[in-house]
Amino acid sequence: MYERKKFPSYILVFLAPAVIIYTIFMVYPLLNSLRMSFYTISTDNREVFAGLDNYIKLFTNSNFAPRFSGALQNNFIFFAIHMVVQNSIALLLAALISNEKRRGANFYRTIYFMPTVLSVVIIGFIWNLILNPLWGVSKTILGFFQLGFLFKPWLGLASTALPTVALISVWQFIGIPMILFYAALIAIPEELMEAATVDGATSWDVFWKIKFPLIMPTVGIVSILTFVGNFNAFDLIYTMKGANAGPDFSTDIMGTLFYRTFFGQQLQLGDPSMGATVAAMMFLIILTGVMLYTFVWQRRVQNIEM
Repeated sequence: MYERKKFPSYILVFLAPAVIIYTIFMVYPLLNSLRMSFYTISTDNREVFAGLDNYIKLFTNSNFAPRFSGALQNNFIFFAIHMVVQNSIALLLAALISNEKRRGANFYRTIYFMPTVLSVVIIGFIWNLILNPLWGVSKTILGFFQLGFLFKPWLGLASTALPTVALISVWQFIGIPMILFYAALIAIPEELMEAATVDGATSWDVFWKIKFPLIMPTVGIVSILTFVGNFNAFDLIYTMKGANAGPDFSTDIMGTLFYRTFFGQQLQLGDPSMGATVAAMMFLIILTGVMLYTFVWQRRVQNIEM
């Protein structure tokens, strides 16, 4: 008769410190933030249970509703730019450097990944200098390529500030999806490509009909990581445009809205309860995306594989 194996007790001893640290610094702050979203702070600095009042205020109050809807819309635009531009180019670069016939693949892989390890503060400072309309070099570079007519203060216009910051973020983090795609591509058995080539398939056919379907699980992982990362984004926009996410809140996303609401900014006083409410909405949005990935995308991929 089959006897169920016991879980080794010594593994629990090794995992206990990590679980305790994770609980203290991740689980507890998350649960406490969700709890705070249902309370308000009274005049005598006491917590008073408010139910859903904070959420109603976030969606209906004239001071919060426009900022929340604007930040949410900008966040989806920020995510869409990363999803379309970053992941498409990353897949192209991964396909190029995974080709065994291409020389210098290691060098190119290092160059493409290098911006990822740089500090966001450094990235923001450098690109602010480059794009500065007074002393930046972007106008000179465009003029050299006869593209001077494209020059404008991209970071200073409400219509172009968000796409510009998003593309800078794409430039910095494109190495992460590239490496994930690269690892998936080189794991495909070479025999499959050789058999397709013998049957007369072109390089284009081999990629889209053999390689791409086989890396669909990685495409899903990259997509959900992009979603979670972009709805947690804060540091680059804060570095380049400040907590007010100017001009005129055109680069405001959920992360900057949360920071500004919780801690306050300039003449605006912070409101921890409303800040926790914004954080709770961020958590619900991210949780919804993760659930859709888990129950829709993964099942679809599993059905294709079967």
